[in-house]
Amino acid sequence: MREFGLKRWTRQANPAGPESGPANGRPNSWTVAAVCVAVLSLTAFVVQRHLHGANMVDMLVYRAEGRAVVNGDDLYAMRLPGWDLPATYPPFAAMLFVPSTWFDVSPLRILVMLGNYALLGLAVHLSLKLAGWPARRYRPAATVLSTGLGVWLEPVYTTFQYGQVNLAILCLVLWDLTRPDRSRFKGVGIGLATAIKITPGLFTVYLILTGRIRAALVSIGTFLAAGLIGWVALPDGSYGFWTKYLWDPSRVGVTVLVDNQSLRGAVCRLLDANDPGTVGLIATGLVAALGLGVAVLAGRSVRVLRRADAWGGVCTALTALLVSPISWTHHWVWCIPLIALLAAEARSTGRRVLLGATLLVFLSHVMWAVPHRWGRGVAWYWQLPGAIYPPLGIAVLLVIGLRLYRARRQEADASAGAWALLGAKLDPDADRDLDLDLALDRGPEHDTEHDTEHDPARDRALTNRT
Repeated sequence: MREFGLKRWTRQANPAGPESGPANGRPNSWTVAAVCVAVLSLTAFVVQRHLHGANMVDMLVYRAEGRAVVNGDDLYAMRLPGWDLPATYPPFAAMLFVPSTWFDVSPLRILVMLGNYALLGLAVHLSLKLAGWPARRYRPAATVLSTGLGVWLEPVYTTFQYGQVNLAILCLVLWDLTRPDRSRFKGVGIGLATAIKITPGLFTVYLILTGRIRAALVSIGTFLAAGLIGWVALPDGSYGFWTKYLWDPSRVGVTVLVDNQSLRGAVCRLLDANDPGTVGLIATGLVAALGLGVAVLAGRSVRVLRRADAWGGVCTALTALLVSPISWTHHWVWCIPLIALLAAEARSTGRRVLLGATLLVFLSHVMWAVPHRWGRGVAWYWQLPGAIYPPLGIAVLLVIGLRLYRARRQEADASAGAWALLGAKLDPDADRDLDLDLALDRGPEHDTEHDTEHDPARDRALTNRT
């Protein structure tokens, strides 16, 4: 009896079993295996970078911007020597780059690389939290493994290659998206991200259209406060940026380059033109309407679709990437939460195919194999490899839109059925008419005894209505 009591007490103290890890203070076997794979992957990544080199040219631009702020030079007249690259971020962002001037280039490269490793791990953690997957027992192993292997995703790889800030922007926005709506600080991350890189401002629109007004106001307030700091510290630069340089896309780069994976860039290469004209404008408008519509509908469909709000955030990001005039390949680090959501829901053949296609696209680096990297004169059979991200983004928007349509329709059908049942209970004489109507709707080929399909959304709706 004493032995049985001891065993029962042990099970209560550690209900997940001896392999769960946290109860006995030891990592489980999944975590150990994940660490080993991650270390091997990161080691191979470091060796590959050492052999092929990484210029981290964007890091050099950031450092030059910080130097211009320290020296009081004209921020937007600055050009990086040897590259002729200008400053493209708001003055507030340039102020954040000042600490990079405290280091020589070589140690700064190491610090930026280590910082991006940490940000990648944080982005993976927040993405899995957003998806609510996997179970807590396996979450540490999934985070470590995904961080180790995630460096080979093309957007992440080029972020390391150029020393970019994309992972920091991603983490700021994900931090907001994973906070509850009741949090008074929800919106701060989006506001800061917008103050640094402008395009995350679409998430503020998403918050407004999905009814998170307080979070949207916090985002706007944070953005304005950061802009005011930049204006006070750099009044001339701020006036020039907000009135002139922000509206000049040529400062960011050439639209037709294969590096540009926006819809506008894809249309430019398809038409073999530097400016897509009316065709590009119409295509961008249609995709903007589709993407924002799907995102908002997802954000308002939490009751009928699991992870609906998470999909709303990811669809907002995909829309911003597609409609922005220039979305370099390293801007697509939103592939991390996208893959997390697809993996969490890969329970059917169709969803597994979409997950596999997404992994293949982001691991392929195929756009760098296009013969004409400058974008002009690209043969027809290189058009899809040279613009592989926009079709995938549009496909995801269409798939999520279709899922939302089906979920909404099922909810409407369930609601109508629930009201009919309630009416039948209140009017017993209507039972026979209701049964007849249901039989006519189903048809003779539908055998109710063999109808075993389970619809959680319908069940919830019936429960709530009755």
